[in-house]
Amino acid sequence: MLTVSKVAAGSGGLAIRHAEPREPGPGEIMLKVHAAGVCGTDMQIYHSYGAIAKRVKLPTTLGHEACGTVVQTGLGVDRVSVGDLVSLESHIPCGRCKACHTGRAHVCPNTRYPGIDIDGTFAEYVTVPAEIAWVNPKGTDPALAALLEPLGIAVHATLEGSGVSGQTVVVNGCGPIGLMNVAVARHFGAHKIIAFDPNPGRRAIAERMGADIVADPSSVSPPHLVNESTRGDGADVVFEYSGNEQGALNCFAMVGSLGDVRWCATPGQPMTFDFGAWRKGRPTIYNIHGRRIWSTWHAMAPLVYEKKIDLEPVISHRLPLSEGVKAFELIVAGAAIKPLIMCS
Repeated sequence: MLTVSKVAAGSGGLAIRHAEPREPGPGEIMLKVHAAGVCGTDMQIYHSYGAIAKRVKLPTTLGHEACGTVVQTGLGVDRVSVGDLVSLESHIPCGRCKACHTGRAHVCPNTRYPGIDIDGTFAEYVTVPAEIAWVNPKGTDPALAALLEPLGIAVHATLEGSGVSGQTVVVNGCGPIGLMNVAVARHFGAHKIIAFDPNPGRRAIAERMGADIVADPSSVSPPHLVNESTRGDGADVVFEYSGNEQGALNCFAMVGSLGDVRWCATPGQPMTFDFGAWRKGRPTIYNIHGRRIWSTWHAMAPLVYEKKIDLEPVISHRLPLSEGVKAFELIVAGAAIKPLIMCS
C-alpha cells in the first residue's frame, strides 16, 4: 500500500512510501482509509519542531484525522464491526492513570497518537485500537467524517466555561479549527463574532462561516477594534488560535473583565506572558486540549449529520494519496486551508 511518511529528519523529509498493512492484534481494527486531513501537528512534524516531532521515530506514516471503513477486527473487539464507517479520536489514552479514572482521558499524560507513536492515517490502510473508533451513520460523507476530530476541539472550546450564548466572542486566528470555531460559536448562540487573521482567504471564509466582523491584525489594532465594537467592555470570550506571542498578548487586551480566554493553540516555542494583564482583568484561562472523550463527540457529531453547520468551506483541497506530499507544500506556501488526502 501507499503511505505518506516522515522518512528524514529536518524540515520536509516526507516521501511516498510502500508498506504492508499491519494485521490487527487483540483489541485492534484495520481500516480502509477514505479521507484524512492534514493538521497543525502534522506540520510540526514536517518542520521537525516541538516536543511532538521529537517523539516520531523514522520512518513513520503521518496522519490522525481520518475516516475509514472497518475491514478487519482483532480478538475481543465488540464495539465496532466489519463494514462500519468510523472516524477516529486521535488520543489513545492509557486507561490506567488518575486522569483516565476520573473522566479526563482527553488529558491523559500517557496519551499516544496515530501518526506520532504508531503509524498513522495517510495510508490506504491503518491499524488502530478499536477504543478510538467512532461509528458514523450509514451515508455519512467520508470527507466530512474525517473532520470530526478537529471539529471536536472547536466544540470543546465553545462549550467550556460560560459557553458563548448571548456573548461577544473573538476568534484570534482563523486556521481550520478557528474557522470551525466561528461556525460552532454561531450555532451555539454567540451574539457577535469578531475574527482576526492576516490571510485574506481565511478572512473571507470566516465571513462565510458566520463572523460578523473580520480584520487583519497586522493592519488594525485588534484590542482597539474589539474595544470599539463592545463600547469599551471587551469581549466575553476570546479563543486563542494564533499561537504567536503578539496574538497571545492581544488576547488579554481584548477580553473584558472576568471574561474567558480559551487557549486552543500549541505554540512552537516559549513566549512571554504578561501576568500583570491577567491580574488586572482577571479573565479565566481555559486550556483546551483535544476533545472530552466521548462527551464532546456526542455534542458535535450531530451538528454534521443534521447539517447544522457547514464544514465544506474549510476544505481547500482534495488530493490523491499519491500526491499527499503536495498537501504539506500547499500549506507551507499559504495556499491551503485544510487539505484532505483522499486515500481510496
